[in-house]
Amino acid sequence: MERVYRSSNVLHFIQLVTGWIQAIYYGITIRAGDPKPQPGTPRYQKHRGRIHTTVIIAYLLYTIYEADFWLRQEGDFYQILGVSHDSDEKKIKSRFRRLAALYHPDKLVTDSASDILAAETHFVSLKQAQDTLSDPIKRFAYERFGPDMLKWQHCSSIGDYLSRGLQLVQGPLWAGTISVMILLSFTSYLQAGRFWRYFFFGALLVLEMHTITRPKHTPILTNVLNPVLDLMQHPPLLPFQLLTLARKATFTLFIAFSQLSGLFPQPPPTSTNGNSPQELQQLVRLEQVAKSSEAEANRLLTMDMAPFVGDEHGTNELRGRIREWLVNNTIRADPEVRDAMGRALGRRRAGAPPGART
Repeated sequence: MERVYRSSNVLHFIQLVTGWIQAIYYGITIRAGDPKPQPGTPRYQKHRGRIHTTVIIAYLLYTIYEADFWLRQEGDFYQILGVSHDSDEKKIKSRFRRLAALYHPDKLVTDSASDILAAETHFVSLKQAQDTLSDPIKRFAYERFGPDMLKWQHCSSIGDYLSRGLQLVQGPLWAGTISVMILLSFTSYLQAGRFWRYFFFGALLVLEMHTITRPKHTPILTNVLNPVLDLMQHPPLLPFQLLTLARKATFTLFIAFSQLSGLFPQPPPTSTNGNSPQELQQLVRLEQVAKSSEAEANRLLTMDMAPFVGDEHGTNELRGRIREWLVNNTIRADPEVRDAMGRALGRRRAGAPPGART
């Protein structure tokens, strides 16, 4: 459910940014006094679709960049030791001995508690990296599940790590995603692009199983991604880092397809109940106008509610004022309500007018 809530926020954000950019675009390209395209017109829809597509693609690229940035910030055991992914056990231990001679806390000539703590933390990281990469079984598990495998106890073989990883990492993730997708299929929420969501989720599942069960790195990394990243002076990726980026990209694609599928006009349905093509065309146009009006109303409501975000007291007060206004100006102003109130007062007080009909 957290992903559904997050996707809802992202959808509102994308709609809001699209509206802002379209307003700025019209302000720059249309001279003052000239009429601007109105919602529902073909020209407005064409501009809206192009801007919306650009915003979604930009959000997709930013999501991947953000995930990659945090992965680089966290680093990995190979970067900590400064060795390549194909380094053997002998090279890893030799590199650790050289780094230990430089960064061992006993060699630190300072009395600063913070410096001593930082040195001890760095040395523990070096030791942990050396212990993990020198053990073929732990190295296999680390490259596929990341540093989470360090917390798993009572694992002595590759099969044990695979079983624990499927139970603690992949299993809950897949079960949660499938449950959310099935739940959405029974509602009217995010129905657009449903086929592509199932398709890319299936592709992600195949990629994960292929990546974590292979004895060596997947060819997607060794033959495609890492050579390209090397040309860009980007550190090579490990299998668990590839899966992290793939999950982020898949989740963003779920949102992208649900948005982009509604931008392309669907062919009008075949007339089966005697409606003329002109009537069907008008219905399609009316549906487009309704969708545009709904999107514009959501955008305006979001902008009006912006000052009250995070202010629970202000939000409650606003709701009370709106409720009071509806009662005073809508319900009580209705002729039938006024007439009923008049008859009720007439029965309770002698000499009261029989009604308040206007």
